[in-house]
Amino acid sequence: MDTQKFADQIRYYTMRELDNLGFGHFGGSLSIVEVLAVLYGKVLNVSPERKDNPDRDYVVLSKGHAGPALYATLFLKGYFDEAFLFSLNQNGTKLPSHPDRIKTPGVDMTTGSLGQGISAATGIAKGNQLLGKENYTFAIVGDGELNEGQCWEAFQFAAHQKLDHLVVLIDDNKKQLDGYTTDICDPFDFVEKMQAFGFNSWRVDGGDVVAIESAIEQAKQTLGKPTAIVLDTVKGQGVPYFEELVDNHHIRPDEAGKAAIKEAIATLAEKIEVDQ
Repeated sequence: MDTQKFADQIRYYTMRELDNLGFGHFGGSLSIVEVLAVLYGKVLNVSPERKDNPDRDYVVLSKGHAGPALYATLFLKGYFDEAFLFSLNQNGTKLPSHPDRIKTPGVDMTTGSLGQGISAATGIAKGNQLLGKENYTFAIVGDGELNEGQCWEAFQFAAHQKLDHLVVLIDDNKKQLDGYTTDICDPFDFVEKMQAFGFNSWRVDGGDVVAIESAIEQAKQTLGKPTAIVLDTVKGQGVPYFEELVDNHHIRPDEAGKAAIKEAIATLAEKIEVDQ
């Protein structure tokens, strides 16, 4: 699979489902598109035909508000159809705004209460370690989410337990709900912090699918400790209008925003060669 084209497809369908809804978490969904493309296009041992396979790799989207990007990915992998995708956050949907493992095929953990997903991912990784399994657990966490102390308790536990089949992917898009992370609660250097907590850690370009895949492969070759890959991203990544919008966490677009969304969708449609 061409991973960059897969990323373009994920971005297109993420935009379309949010446009269909009329509002939502555009910024944080778009900044994890590339890492989702690498995970589901190149890395994960998962299959919609065996979605409950106990030996599968697990993904926990701790930053649950980015669910629309995960849903677009699962749709493209064949977990459900387009009508299901476009039911996002509608009455009676099985596709709520934040992931629900009971309702949505392909979702491994219910998330949305920030700070808690990494604890769940650590528990999954520890359980698989106790069972002697070789499958991996990947946790996608937000930079703003790491204001939560619970995350750091989980990280310390993971390092102490030598959970080398746990890979934490930090979406460092520099913003959170109320503004820039450096203004609200300066995170300082995530790589240095994760190393201090006993992790392998390094920073990569979160918009470069080749660099992300290489980093994950490097993580798999390192035994005895978990890995944290810091993804250097931009909130609203891949859509210039949203990249430049200051308040781009949760958006109810005005007329200019709606026009920009339609333009971005048309550009992506042409890029991935689909009919509008």
